[in-house]
Amino acid sequence: MESRLSILIVSLVFVLLASCEQPREHTAPAIHERDSVSMMTTYGVNTLISDSGVIKYRIVTERWDVNTIKQPSRWTFERGVFLEQFDDKFHIEGYIFADTAWYYDQLKLWELRGRVRIRNVNGLVFRSEELFWDGMKHEFYSHKYSRVVTPERELEGTYFRSDEHMRHYEVTNSVGSFQSEDLEPEQEEPAKEQKTPADTAKQEKPVRPAATKHKATIKPAQP
Repeated sequence: MESRLSILIVSLVFVLLASCEQPREHTAPAIHERDSVSMMTTYGVNTLISDSGVIKYRIVTERWDVNTIKQPSRWTFERGVFLEQFDDKFHIEGYIFADTAWYYDQLKLWELRGRVRIRNVNGLVFRSEELFWDGMKHEFYSHKYSRVVTPERELEGTYFRSDEHMRHYEVTNSVGSFQSEDLEPEQEEPAKEQKTPADTAKQEKPVRPAATKHKATIKPAQP
C-alpha cells in the first residue's frame, strides 16, 4: 500500500511539473482605440441646428453618425443629407442636398460630395460634385466643375466661391451666357475678360484646398 501511494505521489509531481513547463497563450483580446467606430448613430433624423443660440439650419437624413474619437471629430451622413438654411429671423434662405456629407464640428466645416445641389429663394440653382461650406468664414467654395443657373444667366467653371447666402459669388475659368436689358435682340456684346483675385482660404485639416488664379471669360447668348 505504501509503495502504491509513493508511486501515485511521484506521478502527480511529474504531471504538475510538466504542466508548469508548457507555455500558455494569452486569451484576453487586444485593446484597440475605437477610432473607426461611431460613438452615436441615429436613424430617421429631422432636427434643427443652432449656432450661438440662433437656429441656422434644419437637417433631414436617413442616418447620422457621430465620432468624437477621430481627429478632427466629425458627423457623417453616408446616406445623404438635406439642409434648410435660415436667416436671423428664421426665414428660409435656401436648400442644400448632397449624396454624402461630413461636418467637422471643431472646424465648423461642411464637406459635401456626390450630387450636390443648392437652391435659394432668389431662383439661383447650383450643381456640382463637391462643395465646402466654411462656417468660420461664412462662405462656400469648390474646386470641381460647377454650374450656376439664375433667371438672368448661366455660368460654368472649375472654381466656385460665394458667401453662404449665395448673394455674391464668382465662377472662375468659366464660360457662360446671360441676357442684358441694354442690348437689342440682334446686338451682341463683346466677350469680356476678368481677372479674379486669388482665394485667401487657408488649407486646414481635413482639406481646405488652396485657391489658384484663373481667368474668367463670359460669353453672351447668341441671338
